[in-house]
Amino acid sequence: MMGSCLGGGLPVVVMLCLNVVAAVMVSLVKVAMNGGMNPLVIVTLQQLTASVFLAPIAFFKERKSRPKLTLEIFAYIFVSAALGAALRQYMIFVALGYTTATFVTAFSNIAPVLTFLLAVATRSEALNLKSRTGMAKLAGTLVSLGGAMVLTLYKGVALTHAGAMSPHSQPAAEAAVSRGKWTLGTVAILGNCVCLSCWFLLHGRLANKYPHVYSCNALMSMLSFLQVAAVGLCTQRSITPWIITSKFQILTVLYAGIVGCGVSFVLVTWCIDKRGAVFVAAFIPVVQIIVSVIDFSILHEQLYLGSVLGSLLVIGGLYLLLWGKRQEALRCPPLPKVAEDPEKDEQQQPAHT
Repeated sequence: MMGSCLGGGLPVVVMLCLNVVAAVMVSLVKVAMNGGMNPLVIVTLQQLTASVFLAPIAFFKERKSRPKLTLEIFAYIFVSAALGAALRQYMIFVALGYTTATFVTAFSNIAPVLTFLLAVATRSEALNLKSRTGMAKLAGTLVSLGGAMVLTLYKGVALTHAGAMSPHSQPAAEAAVSRGKWTLGTVAILGNCVCLSCWFLLHGRLANKYPHVYSCNALMSMLSFLQVAAVGLCTQRSITPWIITSKFQILTVLYAGIVGCGVSFVLVTWCIDKRGAVFVAAFIPVVQIIVSVIDFSILHEQLYLGSVLGSLLVIGGLYLLLWGKRQEALRCPPLPKVAEDPEKDEQQQPAHT
């Protein structure tokens, strides 16, 4: 009985811990970039650290069962590395540089909604508007997109630290520059969500073709490291940005690579196996709550009215969408296995009724 209780509650504890890990990583990266660290350098070193961490796990856990790596599977992993790791992570860090950590995590909540839209467009997800669950999924999608529009177009007044850092007290030129940076940050985080949604669908197909998750993600981390390093070396000709000597910057890279990518991946995979993807997705908004607490209490970032209103709409729509998907999953049980002996199956049928 104790084991069953632990098995039922442990995934919840793990997901809460993972959300704390993600929130801390976002805050650390934000501080590191405020200190002058280049986003490309952070992504490059992060993916290198993650690949070094995952490679031994993949080797010892899957060395006997790992199939041959075909050209098709390598192409899938290469594109997944570009979308899901390299480009996505870079866009997150760019958005952090131009906006706040709270805004980035709030906007990131629309990623499951965009994934649902892409799945419907590619016919890998059904949308029956005649059913209550179908209408719930559609309504949740529209509400979340409306919240994203509020986050994008309406910044609003500052609700915290308004006296010291009110945008109305800034000169007109400085306020215009601030609005321009906020717009660039919004575009960057939107690009991150699109990349993540495409990666979800692509990675789902890759999992069917190459179901060895540790080997797949170790190789994906290595490929994303090479991709970002190639871009970084072309754009950052000077070696100075690549040399990190600050203990805080080294800690940020190690934390983001080992804990933020490596350990988190292993634990998320375990949670999906135990409770399903919908359960994991339901914890996405928790990151925003933790980041907001860190933002206000430690980083002293401002909270804007538009961020609050948009966040409420996005999170409300997300949970409405997840509720619809959950209800459909409960109403559509897995297909029964084909009986090997039809006569024996008919004899056993009355015993179950």
